[in-house]
Amino acid sequence: MSRVIVAGVGMVPFRKPGQSDAYDVMASNAVRAALADAGLEYERVQQAYAGFVHADSCAGQAALYHLGATGIPIYNVNNNCSSGSSAFALAAQAVAAGAVDCALAVGFEQMDRGAIDVAFPHKTSPLARHHRALQRAHGLTDEEMQLPPALSMFGCQVEALEAQGVTAHTLASIVVKARRHAAQSPYAILREPLTVEEILETPPIFRTMRRLYACPPSCGAAAVVVCNEAFARRHGVRGGVALVGQGVSSDLPAGFGDDVVDIMLQSLSANAAAQAYESAGIGPDDVDVIELHDCFTSNEASSYVALGLCKTEEINGFVAAGDNTYGGRYVICPSGGLLAKGHPLGATGLAQITELTWQLRGEAQGRQVASARTALQHNVGLGSAGFVHVFQRA
Repeated sequence: MSRVIVAGVGMVPFRKPGQSDAYDVMASNAVRAALADAGLEYERVQQAYAGFVHADSCAGQAALYHLGATGIPIYNVNNNCSSGSSAFALAAQAVAAGAVDCALAVGFEQMDRGAIDVAFPHKTSPLARHHRALQRAHGLTDEEMQLPPALSMFGCQVEALEAQGVTAHTLASIVVKARRHAAQSPYAILREPLTVEEILETPPIFRTMRRLYACPPSCGAAAVVVCNEAFARRHGVRGGVALVGQGVSSDLPAGFGDDVVDIMLQSLSANAAAQAYESAGIGPDDVDVIELHDCFTSNEASSYVALGLCKTEEINGFVAAGDNTYGGRYVICPSGGLLAKGHPLGATGLAQITELTWQLRGEAQGRQVASARTALQHNVGLGSAGFVHVFQRA
């Protein structure tokens, strides 16, 4: 298997719905930035993978044809919120297996305002089994079952964590941290500071979940070029960052059991993380900087446990001690995360990888994590799919 080098990364600033360019323009601009970063022409790319959810089939071709019609295979990937990570995993797999020397992953989303709902309500829902499990385990009413899935499902996650001792103050503190980090990111939308008190004063939107516990929909695009070491040497690509570990998981039986936190992606994430740590030959204590899937503040807290950063009973202390920020054990979501950047579904995973690449290169400017050597990326999609990638300075 060939070693996978991150040759180039690119991203456009995320925008609120209605304020962005069209998806194909955002995506092509992100790809141009990634190619420029790698010092490569588009003609050097041998395969491309495009991650998105809210666009018609073959939207990847519409985006990439702005750079030229070169005849390469272009694969369109929809894996819900982890679509961008799916595109990256496939591009990296193609390089590692020797199918190609150079591949591209691009993710993008031009989203609408409001909570995300199912696109085809008259067809079988991919979330039906999860919903039934939550109805059984957490007493979702028939009326609550009709709400946008993410609202009711992550609302159950909030209550489940609170039942396990995670306080509202802790959940609000995660949002405060996200805004503080985002103040140094030109790619984030929500950069204004917030206090715990301001967050807890807002009314609940589902049981005990408050509006500011949730990330907003947003529009954006990001791209990553990967190659093998021989290609990098041949074309003068700087090989500063390498993929050293990967874990991928769909649902396990626990994802349909009686534990709400497992239904809501904790067991799946833990499985992907265990694979990634084993393949990288490291443990959680070796990681310096993390971009994880903080679509809701409760999912960030749950992911601390899934990634092995702390135990459930330690979450309150972990956050209170600042072990999720600068000066603590880990810097988590230095970009501001989804809570501050928003969540353009197809772009999210690749935006995380772009941020971590900048961190490992020492190019993250005002949000740089000092002496960062090992980075972890975590991205999940309801339905379900989970990805954990580990990167190191090469």
